[in-house]
Amino acid sequence: MIMELVYLEDAYVKELETIITSIDPELSAVQFEKSIIYPGGGGQAKDHAVIEIGGRTFDLKDCKKDDRGIWYVLDAIDFNLQDVAVIRLDWERRYNLMRTHTAMHILCGVVWNEYQKKVTGGNMEPLKARMDFEFEGLNDELVREIEHRVNEEIATNHAVHIKQIRGAENIDELLRTKTNLLPPGLTEIRLVEIENLDMQPDGGTHVVGTAEVGEITITGFENKGRINKRIRLEVRNPGQ
Repeated sequence: MIMELVYLEDAYVKELETIITSIDPELSAVQFEKSIIYPGGGGQAKDHAVIEIGGRTFDLKDCKKDDRGIWYVLDAIDFNLQDVAVIRLDWERRYNLMRTHTAMHILCGVVWNEYQKKVTGGNMEPLKARMDFEFEGLNDELVREIEHRVNEEIATNHAVHIKQIRGAENIDELLRTKTNLLPPGLTEIRLVEIENLDMQPDGGTHVVGTAEVGEITITGFENKGRINKRIRLEVRNPGQ
């Protein structure tokens, strides 16, 4: 059975009742009928959560992936297949990651639309992120202008949509990264669209409107070579 990944369609589900469908004693890990736990990837950190099974609470220790799918590593295995489980996210962490991830897409959209510079790397934790660009000539004045433009786009409250397209034809025009990081052989590609600003392949979690980000502050930029530049940002002042 393929696990339904609820977060791909609705990132706002904080608690979910589901069923245990697989147990791997060696990994001390389980799979569920459906899940709201983002396992990490694409620069976004994994969720934190607790799972209640049969009146006991188990801590999520890690998330692993193999050819069988996503596995959730727990602090103990003391239950059976088909037991009912209730997943409860650390919602503050998840929501701050959603705000941060959307802020990174807004930054990416501004830099691409106004300077046509591609991303060479990125990573995030709740409310902090860094993005690397091929951006020779980046300086303090440009950084302050980019920060201003990103905050303007946040305040505009663009809607954020999830879309699915079939096949990878013409996907290059939607890529904002220097290299194509999509796994080969995909038949469906998930896109995150920020209306009138940006659309690109992405598997992470996002807010539904840019105003929820709040605002960003670019806390610094660094040279990572003659062309590659790293922009660091923090997300502040939760929006509505």
